[in-house]
Amino acid sequence: MSMDPELDVTEATLHHNLNGSDSTVTSMDTTTLASADQEELLSDQPAHLWRRRKLELMSWTERDKHTVIPKRTTLWNGVEVDVELAEALTLLQHAGIATEFSCAGVSPLDEPIDHSLYAYVTLVKSEAADRFVQYAIQNMRHRLLVTLETGSGRYDLSSFFIGHNRSFCWWMQQCAAHFNKETNHSSTT
Repeated sequence: MSMDPELDVTEATLHHNLNGSDSTVTSMDTTTLASADQEELLSDQPAHLWRRRKLELMSWTERDKHTVIPKRTTLWNGVEVDVELAEALTLLQHAGIATEFSCAGVSPLDEPIDHSLYAYVTLVKSEAADRFVQYAIQNMRHRLLVTLETGSGRYDLSSFFIGHNRSFCWWMQQCAAHFNKETNHSSTT
């Protein structure tokens, strides 16, 4: 997954599985993640950011974790989702992009336990999703980790750093809002 094989085990160990929960995969052989799926890395973080991610992860595992504010959820289309991502999910839906799983991720600012380690949104591959993924990569740059599960046709957009989980939620909302404006503007001109 990364350019540094030493980091691959850490990445796979903590990457959420296809059901959206934390995975316990201990090998980066992506064929073990799902029988028919291969994960293709689409974002391009340089090696020094992968090293920083590994250090952040080691620091996170060692630190004391205290809940400041309990996890907040809301009903969205009949499904309980994290409040921090609800508006982004709505905007993505308005853009014709189907989502499957999402999580606001852990944060020392509020809930350090009752979330996946990294914030993420899973999109169903489509023409609109393809365009949005490229738009998000251009705008979020190194903050965004993007993989494509080729067998299931799903994009996984996630925060690259644990410390960016809440800003990931904000950036997802901003990208979805601007993507909608640009898409609606170009279709009316």
